[in-house]
Amino acid sequence: MRAKAKQLLLSYVMITLASALYALGFDWCYAPNQIGFGGITGLAQVINAAVPLLSIGLLVILLNIPLFFLGWRLLGGHLLLSSLYAMFISSVFVDLIAAAIPFAPMDPMLAAIFGGILVGLSLGIIFLQGATTGGTDLAARLLKLRLAWLPMGKLLMGVDLVVIAATAVAFRNLSSALYGVVSLYISTVVMDMVLYGMDSAKVAYIISSCPDEISAAIFQELERGVTILHGEGAYSGQEKQVLLCAFKQRQIVPLKRLVKERDPNAFLIVCDAHEVLGDGFRPHHGNEL
Repeated sequence: MRAKAKQLLLSYVMITLASALYALGFDWCYAPNQIGFGGITGLAQVINAAVPLLSIGLLVILLNIPLFFLGWRLLGGHLLLSSLYAMFISSVFVDLIAAAIPFAPMDPMLAAIFGGILVGLSLGIIFLQGATTGGTDLAARLLKLRLAWLPMGKLLMGVDLVVIAATAVAFRNLSSALYGVVSLYISTVVMDMVLYGMDSAKVAYIISSCPDEISAAIFQELERGVTILHGEGAYSGQEKQVLLCAFKQRQIVPLKRLVKERDPNAFLIVCDAHEVLGDGFRPHHGNEL
């Protein structure tokens, strides 16, 4: 019980730090440069431009209320409570940092790049803790229930593009939206790196006349498992053994070398793997994104 309470406390500490990073990215890079920002924060940015008396943080809280009611039954109590906290504390940080530090405008491209990095990093950390910052983050999480095969970053990007288009209309500035798209793409890439790992995995299919030698070499030199698939040549009608092997990006050169050394005529297909879970890779956890 004590270990569980400690883990829960650590999770909320991480959410708090990530929320502060999220607010810093918005106040430093997006707001002073009028760069289109996706999600409910972007909508709040548009409304704030029209009604400056309403702060962005307060607007974010007000706009999130109906979404949290919608998500309560679908996502369960724990996610909603942690998301409510993340949404509230990030909104408070947005207003506090804006009041404490009047950031000056900078080069828009630099703002788009570093804003995307900060926001993507912060959202990735928040998602890893089983929370969202509300708004389109919550909408993307709801979509993830139906579209589990799509990465979280790609879902969020699709939803946020609509809001960024609205900010371009509100600011009457196409450049604002274009910089926003650049920043959104960067934040999506960074977020998926945080969620799914920077060392992307590969999958190799090897068709060879020496499958046993190649399998043994992969076991010994790369310390990777091999699965044998039974195939048949469509033209020759001959039975073939197809070796299936999942490995990490950095192992692609030694894999090619050992295959060529044992069978120069081997047929090798290397594909990107979105995610590999299991022995030698990342362990599987329940309710993952």
